[in-house]
Parts: sequence; C-alpha cells; structure tokens
Amino acid sequence: MEMETDRIILRRWQEEDADALYRYASDAEVGPRAGWPPHQSIESSRSIIRNLFTNDRTWAVVWKATHEPIGCIGYLLAPDSHIPLGDKEAEVGYWIGRPYWNKGICTEALRLLVDYCSHTMGFKTLWGTHFTDNRASGRVMEKCDFSDTGRTQHCSDLYGGNIKPVRVLKLSINS
Repeated sequence: MEMETDRIILRRWQEEDADALYRYASDAEVGPRAGWPPHQSIESSRSIIRNLFTNDRTWAVVWKATHEPIGCIGYLLAPDSHIPLGDKEAEVGYWIGRPYWNKGICTEALRLLVDYCSHTMGFKTLWGTHFTDNRASGRVMEKCDFSDTGRTQHCSDLYGGNIKPVRVLKLSINS
C-alpha cells in the first residue's frame, strides 16, 4: 500500500533502494538520533532492507521530485516496541536524511501514518519516543497532536539508549 502527499510517497522498501538507504543512513548524525548505529556498507543497508524493512509496517519515505528514498517511517507492535503496548496500540518511529531536515517532511509522513494506523489498522492509541536531546523529533510528534506523558525512560534496545533517556508521547485516536 502506498500513501502520498504533494511532496512525498510512502511505499514499501525494495532491495534496489540499498544505495539511497546507505547514502542517508551512513551519516553519523542520523542513526544515533533515532536509536540505531550508522550503516557501514551498502550491503549492510541491503541486509537491513531484507531483514528489517520487508514487512507491512515499514515504508520508505520517497521524495517525489527525485523518486529517491530519503528516510523511513513505520510502527512497532508488542513485543518489538520500546515501551509496553496494549491491544489496538502501536509505537511509531521515523527518520529522514539530513539534507531534508527542517522541511516538514517527517511531519507530513507521520500524518499519513497516523491516518493509516487509525483508519486502516484501527489502532486506538499511538505512542512515540525520542531521545530527550532530539527535540526536533518531539516537535514532529507534537505537530501531529501527540501529547507529552511526562514519562522518560531508558531503552536498552536502542543504540545509546542505556545512556540517554527517551521522552514518551501518546496520541489517543477517536475514530
């Protein structure tokens, strides 16, 4: 299933996206902000596409002007989530390549995902986390009506998550 706005398309990852994925995911400023280590090779990016991104919960964020994947968005279900989830709940996550920061692209993508999670998947609650030193990620969620729960926690399964806390946000969906 594809979703789109005037500027982006959310579509399934394909193995031929490995070069573009590596281009953005090898940047040392990108992955650690989202909780994963920078990619080390095109082949490791291809393996991540095959083993982590080939599912019905993860999309490439494609810039329409170039048809190139520039980021990733998706959701996690229990027990893969970084926080405890109940029935009809999911945790969202996203990242975008550094040349595309501060252009509202993650907000556009998250709005598409929220709509999909609400109307297609029937989730009642969406959760999101971001490292407390990555305020830009929190602002994306806030622009999409996520609320601060007042909780912070460490997530040992995130790269850097033993050292840095994450802030927990929540969106209650009234469908």
